[in-house]
Amino acid sequence: MLDWSETDKIIHVLYLTAIVAEAMTAAIAAGRRQMDWVGVFLLGCVTALGGGSARDVLLDHHPLSWVENPTYLLITGGAAIVTIAIARFMHSLRRIFLFLDAVGLVVFTVIGCGVAIEMKMPLIVVIAAGMITGCVGGVLRDILCTEVPLLFRSELYATVSVVTGLVYVAGPYVGLPHGPSAVLAMAVGLTLRLLALRYNWSMPKFVYTKDWH
Repeated sequence: MLDWSETDKIIHVLYLTAIVAEAMTAAIAAGRRQMDWVGVFLLGCVTALGGGSARDVLLDHHPLSWVENPTYLLITGGAAIVTIAIARFMHSLRRIFLFLDAVGLVVFTVIGCGVAIEMKMPLIVVIAAGMITGCVGGVLRDILCTEVPLLFRSELYATVSVVTGLVYVAGPYVGLPHGPSAVLAMAVGLTLRLLALRYNWSMPKFVYTKDWH
C-alpha cells in the first residue's frame, strides 16, 4: 500500500504534467484569439496556476504556489510558448489533452482539498477549495478569451470536482489513510470525467426564453 510520502510524490509529478497540459491547451485558445506571444505566455500561466492562486487568496494561504516556486511560471509559460511551434500537431493529440485535462481536474481538486484540510477549514470550505483549485483556472482562461466558461455549461466538470473532493474527505472517516484516500478520489473522479466525455453526460440546463416586458 502507498504511504502518504509516496502518494505525495506521485501527485506532484501528476501536478507538473497537468499544469504543462493546461498551459498548452490555453496557448491554443490564445491562438484562436490571435494573441501575441506575451498573451500566449500569460494565458498559459493564468490557466495552469490561476485556480490554486484564487484558492490561496481566498483562504489567506501564503505564499502563493508560484511565488514560493517561481519555476512554475517558467514551466507553464514555457510550455505555452513551445505550443506555438507545435500547434499544427495539436489537433491530432486532442484526446491525449482531454485525458490530461481530466487528470489535472482531479489532481488540482485533491491538492486544493488538502490545503484546506491542513488549515483546518470546515467541510464545505474544503470541498469549495478543491473545486476552486480544479476549475477556476479554466474559468479565467475562458473569460479572457470571451467565452462562456466551461464551468457554467451543462458539461460534467465542476460536478466531477465536487465528487472527487467528497470521496477524498470521506476516506479517513471509513478508515482509509490520506494516501489511499487521495488515490481513490482521483480514480473515481477521473473515471467519472472520462465516462462523461465518452457518453456526453451533462447536467440539466436552465432555459428561460420569456420576455419580462
